[in-house]
Amino acid sequence: MTGQDSDADQFTLFGIEEDHDLEAAAAPQPEPVTFPAEEAAPAATEASEPEVAEDTGVEEVGEETAQEPRPWESLPVTNDADGHALIVTAEATYSPSGARLTGPVDTIDKLDKLIHWAALTPHGLTAQVWFVGIDSCAQLGWTIDPGSEDDVDDLEQLRRRAAQDLTQAIAATLPPLTAAGWELRGDPGFVVHLKRQIGKATQMVDLILEPYVWTYWNKDFGWGNRVGDMGILGNPTAGTYLPDDDLPAARELGRRLAWSAQHLGTLPGPTPARTGAAILDKIRRERTQRGKGIVVTAAGPVPPIDGAPRGDLEPAAGWSRVPDSDDVDDATRLVTIDQRAAYLASAGMLSFGYGRVRNLVGADAADAAATDKPAFGIWRVTLPAAGQYALPAKLPLPHPAMLDDQPVQTWITTISLEGLCAPIADGGMGLDIDDLDVTEAWVYEEQGRALDKWAKILREARTVAVETGDVAMKRFLGACYKGYVGRMVNPDMWTATRMQHHHQPLWRAAIMAHCRWRGRRVAMRIARETGRWPIRTMTDSWVYLLGEDQNIADDSAALGKMTLEKQVELTDEMLLSFAAAETTHEIRLAIAAAYGTDTDEGE
Repeated sequence: MTGQDSDADQFTLFGIEEDHDLEAAAAPQPEPVTFPAEEAAPAATEASEPEVAEDTGVEEVGEETAQEPRPWESLPVTNDADGHALIVTAEATYSPSGARLTGPVDTIDKLDKLIHWAALTPHGLTAQVWFVGIDSCAQLGWTIDPGSEDDVDDLEQLRRRAAQDLTQAIAATLPPLTAAGWELRGDPGFVVHLKRQIGKATQMVDLILEPYVWTYWNKDFGWGNRVGDMGILGNPTAGTYLPDDDLPAARELGRRLAWSAQHLGTLPGPTPARTGAAILDKIRRERTQRGKGIVVTAAGPVPPIDGAPRGDLEPAAGWSRVPDSDDVDDATRLVTIDQRAAYLASAGMLSFGYGRVRNLVGADAADAAATDKPAFGIWRVTLPAAGQYALPAKLPLPHPAMLDDQPVQTWITTISLEGLCAPIADGGMGLDIDDLDVTEAWVYEEQGRALDKWAKILREARTVAVETGDVAMKRFLGACYKGYVGRMVNPDMWTATRMQHHHQPLWRAAIMAHCRWRGRRVAMRIARETGRWPIRTMTDSWVYLLGEDQNIADDSAALGKMTLEKQVELTDEMLLSFAAAETTHEIRLAIAAAYGTDTDEGE
């Protein structure tokens, strides 16, 4: 089916007519029949109907059952997840499009037969079998007692204990699978990675245990904030997690799997960052096959530099100031603006370095920095003391490493090199290259917009989610690009040889710097147009005290533009708290109190 988005492309899943073109999936879709018990797995490229064998231990789905309405009524005709993923509940097994395939999978032998019969094939990522609901896991002996939050001083202790218990519980049940030729890739957890050899072919499948996603921690899942975006499963705090009851949860998961396959060209990964990586890997494979386009094959670690800054090479903005009477006197609203999909916008427009990197020192480095378009890389500079320049007093200093009263030697990206030399009116500092005393550089011989198509896919998918009011998928996409950009810096995330090209800390630094400079440029424009200056910035959001009828958000729907994140009418009590504040800490508390939140930190 040529996937269209009109109402005509919706159909009731019961009674699919034979003239529907069902060739959207890469593999043939299994009919709702009884699983066979033969030993050899069917070839993924063959559409043969499996024979019915006696005593398979799996509920038969005969002709009468097939004529009953499916558990969920309608999904898009193009369901690209079918043939690549299955959904298991305690009561039955379903295709993502809603076909009821089997009854309960309550033994490991039945699980083996399920995987064997389904012959799932990868779609961007390894084929997937999703277990929804705690009972679907309990039937296979995958149960743990995580204990109570009250029993531990640190929630991380509870998570680690639960993760260890889950690994042990799963490992104890797997001998029948290993006897059938399956091998474990890594320790089992909320994702169980399986593979086996069938002749010269390798079959791989991931078992994903929805009830235990919380046992896996990384920043994608926001454990530090108690509950974060759990990938395709959603966010309980935001109300986008799967429904509580198994069947509605299975239906919604099926929809999300189909959505990801259709709009991202891949099954969702076990984490948002892994999904972002899968999208890029699919692009790499296509470019390699065509022999056209940028194909990055190696990691781009931080070069061996002296004097590397502690923490991020290009830190996110984090600043606040005590407002004066001009800020408070006629203020009626507290407003926060935020760059729309800031990281995604920057990733799509920046030119990144890749391949061979060169070290330049002395005059060679200074000359390279002074060209009209310096190469992508990092530069050792001396940031001059800001106090000797006529910079706006109501904005943060142009670079987070800069000090007001003394020079600072540090490393910066090409983005910051250009930003510091931009005019003050455009958010820069108006420096000449000579003012920065460039002494060394590491620059790439090749550069290009390596993430342009990646950003385009995510941008177009985001547009679909926004236009259809699909909050769950919009949040998922945000977690994907933010998670992936965040994980670029960590080599431990990409230890497999085929994944090492995702380790690109300088790309992340350039994206962070670009977002910061773009926000600063906007703040200068707002000051010119309204006379208003920010009182707080955090990452890519800016907080203002505004007067009546003042609007500082951008009407454009383009990514990277400033959108209204939140606002509140100021009461006399709120105004008093801002007027009485004497420290930046008190200002942050006043902002948080006005918004009714525990903190005022942006994304």
